[in-house]
Amino acid sequence: MNTCRKLLLAVVVAAISFTAHAKDPKEVVIGTSAGPYADQVKLGIKPILEKQGYKVKLVEFNDYIQPNYALAEGSLDANIFQQIIYLTKFSADHKLPLSELIKIPTAPIAIYSKKHKTLNEVKEGTTVALPNDPTNQARALVLLDQLGWIKLREKTDPLKASEKDVAVNIKKIKLLPLEAAQLPRSLQDVDYSFVNGNYALASGLKLKDALITEKISPSYANLVAVRTADKDKQFAKDIAAAYRSREFLAVTNKHFADYAKTDYQLALEK
Repeated sequence: MNTCRKLLLAVVVAAISFTAHAKDPKEVVIGTSAGPYADQVKLGIKPILEKQGYKVKLVEFNDYIQPNYALAEGSLDANIFQQIIYLTKFSADHKLPLSELIKIPTAPIAIYSKKHKTLNEVKEGTTVALPNDPTNQARALVLLDQLGWIKLREKTDPLKASEKDVAVNIKKIKLLPLEAAQLPRSLQDVDYSFVNGNYALASGLKLKDALITEKISPSYANLVAVRTADKDKQFAKDIAAAYRSREFLAVTNKHFADYAKTDYQLALEK
């Protein structure tokens, strides 16, 4: 582990020291990104688990790096902020024994604008902000390709597309990669911005106000991650069961109606 990594991990541990991994098997510490995924836990999952005797603590993060380190070193029992592509790559790159537990209802990535009412106003020099992390940038580039604003190289893997895969910038737009959390603020300065659903909602944007929304594939559905060694532990089974419950489906329908539902939720509604 290099010095920077040690320092980062030390900051993570210090920042959430009050949530040190519990000895009590009925205490569960969950990390989320600030916004709707934290709200899903607060409104739907926490009450279900508390009825079963769990003490649930929630820790919110504002980046996509710290939650996985905190989970791997034991300060968290689970985290909720990422998709399987990101989890798989991050875990492999940093040698962290983390695994998917269950997929959850997911807010889509979408294009917003405070300067334009439609996508038809795109022209040469139009600035388009998009996420700079590999997974979400690929989602944005694929949607830009579908809109006809850019052309990706043939045989580009849609799950791994990056700026280097842009073969033709058809509309001659200016791409501006930014940290995902900064994208809502970018709307003050750019023409269009791709904003992840959780950050859009956390900033006060409404999903219905998006100019266009992606159709989420299973690869981009958010998930609950746990340490691989914990996948079969009772607390993990109970978290998964809470998400699969009819009680959580009711919470989803009431508070997260514009989200892409999971297969298990769609099955419950049949």
